[in-house]
Amino acid sequence: MRLIVYYVGLMVIGDLAAYIIGLGIERMWGQQISLFCFLALYFFFLWLAWVIAVRLTEPAAAAGGQLRPAEKA
Repeated sequence: MRLIVYYVGLMVIGDLAAYIIGLGIERMWGQQISLFCFLALYFFFLWLAWVIAVRLTEPAAAAGGQLRPAEKA
């Protein structure tokens, strides 16, 4: 459950960043370039949010490379 909460929170932050960057690009170079940049940033932030959320919720035993006795088999 914590993974989903982190992912959604990070996605909201990423979406806002993509929107603000896209808005700035639109004012400088126009709508078409802004659309391509926004879409690229949107999908990049989808991926990045998932990677960060997984790392934040990674179990401590798996991070250290050691398994608990019940998980060896």
